[in-house]
Amino acid sequence: MTPTSAALRLVVCGTDTDVGKTVVSALLVQGLNATYWKPVQSGLEEGGDRERVIRLIDLPADRWIAETYAFQAAVSPHWAAELEDTCLDPNRLTLPPIGTRPLVVETAGGLHVPLTRSRQQIDQLQRWMLPVVLVARSGLGTLNHTLLSLEALRHRGIPVIGLILNGPVHADNPRTLSEIGDVPVLAELPHLHPLNAEALRNEWHNQNLGPKFEAFANHSGNR
Repeated sequence: MTPTSAALRLVVCGTDTDVGKTVVSALLVQGLNATYWKPVQSGLEEGGDRERVIRLIDLPADRWIAETYAFQAAVSPHWAAELEDTCLDPNRLTLPPIGTRPLVVETAGGLHVPLTRSRQQIDQLQRWMLPVVLVARSGLGTLNHTLLSLEALRHRGIPVIGLILNGPVHADNPRTLSEIGDVPVLAELPHLHPLNAEALRNEWHNQNLGPKFEAFANHSGNR
């Protein structure tokens, strides 16, 4: 990446659970040569999503930031905190200082997942005001979930870089989402077998993602 895009900071958020946010985060961290941060992790089986990204792309220790909160149970953060008799304080979820390397932030769940009984994930996104890459399924059910998510983001004034669709290529959904959602489809990411750093690197180039993020960084003036 050129110096113009070096400080690009973005958030990866999903339209639902298990839509592939962590794989997309790894794709972007590797492609942008970025730092990875998942502020809130629910579910620590096999080390959680940070460990998955580290293993997937062999991410060195100087390119990830430890979670602010990490809970054992794979449930919504507000409940996971309560199960551990812990109070999740959103004021502690402060962005790291701007550096020379891009930053990829992965959220805990979708936009309206509760962080506490009084604050949802989208409230935190509005506080950060970083641009969002929205990850969605490619197939049946994605239109409603994705368009509702886009509407929620725009209602809060949160910028959206574009969509990344995970799963088998669909004949119409990308066009429909782009036209009705008024947002670019950045990539259609197939299920990768094997799923490894080389496969993600190939998709980064095949989907022409470098120039797309470069163009966004230049247009936005970098946050």
